[in-house]
Amino acid sequence: MQVKIRHHGIDYCAEAQIIKNLLWVHHNGKTFSVEAQVQGRKSRKAGVVATSDKIIAPMPGRITKILVVPDEKIEKGQAVLVMEAMKMEYTLKAEIAGKIATIHGQVGEQVVLGKILAHIEATKS
Repeated sequence: MQVKIRHHGIDYCAEAQIIKNLLWVHHNGKTFSVEAQVQGRKSRKAGVVATSDKIIAPMPGRITKILVVPDEKIEKGQAVLVMEAMKMEYTLKAEIAGKIATIHGQVGEQVVLGKILAHIEATKS
């Protein structure tokens, strides 16, 4: 859906979608997510592209590179895959260290906003 956002008195148009209590907003090559405000809970920080054990598509786009394979050990912050959207590349990184459990997608596949692209099994500490 198209939304209008006013920031410092200037109106901006952006694409937005609500997925599982998260509002995802994509504007000018950047994607932000905000958790629906529930009494007693704090909102999430903007720019989230992964949620702990999942790598989630932050926008509609095409998978251009898959940099890991199932059962591969990865570190926190390691690049997992690359997407292309609006003629720009976005590298999606792991938020936790662990092992790649599954990859959901293949190179060249068009994905929708919010699609789970990979699952990570956390390293036990």
